[in-house]
Amino acid sequence: MLKERITQEMKAAMKGGDKARLGVIRLILAALKQVEVDERTELDDNRVIAILDKMVKQRRDSVEQYEKAGRTELADQEKYEISVIQEFLPQPLGEEEIEALIEEAIAATGATSMKEMGKVMGMLKPKLQGRADMGAVSGRIKQKLSG
Repeated sequence: MLKERITQEMKAAMKGGDKARLGVIRLILAALKQVEVDERTELDDNRVIAILDKMVKQRRDSVEQYEKAGRTELADQEKYEISVIQEFLPQPLGEEEIEALIEEAIAATGATSMKEMGKVMGMLKPKLQGRADMGAVSGRIKQKLSG
């Protein structure tokens, strides 16, 4: 399980004395534990990936804000956290693979207008979660359905 792998990486970081990496992994485990406590459930890999994906998105937003404010040291820290979190996410899909999945989802749902975008996103989200920037995917779908 992915959660166990993250725990093993935490132990390795402790033994190796890598305090920066250890801090990020502890943040990940704290976020997972918070969801488990809130929902009173054991997380499966898909749910863990969704949480990690959300953490990456939050950090990308922070990087953007820090860079606008000229706080490069904080932006660099967020970028480092992104790199550690992404180690636990599935391999990102290439542009061609994402494009093919979008085309396939539009064809399968028969979507022809923006009103049907929810159907297309609903079909794509499980396939792309953690493997593609869903905001960018959403933009591509909008472009196809409106154009």
